[in-house]
Amino acid sequence: MEDWTEKYRPKTLDEVIGDAEIKKKLRKWAEEWNRGIIPVKKAIILHGKPGIGKTSTALALAREYGWTVIELNASDVRNAENIRRIAMQGAIHETFSPSGDFLHSSQGKRKLIILDEADNLFERRTKEDTSSNLTDRGGKRAIIETIKRANHPIILIANDFRGLIKGADELRNLCDIIRFDERKIRLMDIVNYLRRIAKSENVAVSNDVLISIAERCNGDIRSAVRDLQTICTGRTTVGADDLKILNYRDRDHTIYEILREIFRTKNISSISRSIQAVDEDPENIILWIAENIPNEYFDIRDISAAYDKVSKADVFLGRARRTRSFTLWRYAADLMSGGVATAKRRLYPSRTRYTFPSWLLEMKYSRQSRETREKVLEKLGRYCHCSRRKTKEFLDVFANLMKRDENLARYFREKLDLSKEEMLLILEDESRVKRIFSADRTSKPKGEKDRVDRRMMKQERLF
Repeated sequence: MEDWTEKYRPKTLDEVIGDAEIKKKLRKWAEEWNRGIIPVKKAIILHGKPGIGKTSTALALAREYGWTVIELNASDVRNAENIRRIAMQGAIHETFSPSGDFLHSSQGKRKLIILDEADNLFERRTKEDTSSNLTDRGGKRAIIETIKRANHPIILIANDFRGLIKGADELRNLCDIIRFDERKIRLMDIVNYLRRIAKSENVAVSNDVLISIAERCNGDIRSAVRDLQTICTGRTTVGADDLKILNYRDRDHTIYEILREIFRTKNISSISRSIQAVDEDPENIILWIAENIPNEYFDIRDISAAYDKVSKADVFLGRARRTRSFTLWRYAADLMSGGVATAKRRLYPSRTRYTFPSWLLEMKYSRQSRETREKVLEKLGRYCHCSRRKTKEFLDVFANLMKRDENLARYFREKLDLSKEEMLLILEDESRVKRIFSADRTSKPKGEKDRVDRRMMKQERLF
């Protein structure tokens, strides 16, 4: 399923939701580059809370001015060597168009170097480094060198501005600083943006739902779009009742905080305390963790190790369910939380892209169908004097007989008092169900009715 945050990412600055002054400042900076003038500040730092539109703004700027993008994002291993090899080489040298034409920077043909989540650089001083300069695997020194030598525009994106400039004051002096403030994002701008997305997906969403999503996101546009996708998946209309799916985020953000702690740290004692404090069933927590492992871990070995812990936790949950020995939950909780946390061999940059468990969504949307099936099993079980488990074994046989013989289907419809929904579940053919319910069986001559009943009684012996 395609991520709507990527599918509906703004194409131009005018489509970006946010402060008009920021767009004006970026356009002024870009115009200097396009005129062949290298600005005094070759780089800009965009900082603010996650999901507020920093990356979308940078990409929209590049599209608007026709710039080629070289992007190092959170999934890349960013150290001094890679930054010099990719970002610096891109910032210094000329480039080519997608068609292979040479693009000269003196004619305004630019590349935009984007370093996303630049505050996640994990500083480390080596034993050989005795000077005041930083030698690190994140490469702040390499970033500073790149900016100084750059012939192309550079944008650094950070959630934590202080974390970015810590130990690198020179970086602040080389860059223009632009802060994204959620208080300058108008509620109705978010509502209108969500409405356009819903319309494009052919989903009718009530205005109250759109306003509710916009209010609860607190300026996090990315989370608003994901909330919209969550409640729209598999539906053509969405009402206020569907907002219940999003109630997890209203519980003091506990489930999200636990996920962040599991994926961001290896502090087992702290994670264990959080799991015990949260008012949530372990069988729901394991679904959240399993759903979001691929969103957080990028190394296939870390993903495999994490799912191994989740599978073992699921074994304990299954035993607790079967034996009613809920003390086993303790072992399951330790495996699904601390086990997953320590399964990673390195820390990953913060993504905060947690998605609602797809299994719970499927259960919600199939609830009516499952309830209808249970009613059919109950009625058929009473008729055949069988347990529900035994009835499940021959339900398909019963359905196939009714599909082949419409008279038999009509007979059992009356005999078991099956509703239209129950008949549709069995026959899987809406036109046949309508035909059966529209037929007036009492209009048949008595002799014909008796012959039909005798034939049906013979069929009953199969059961």
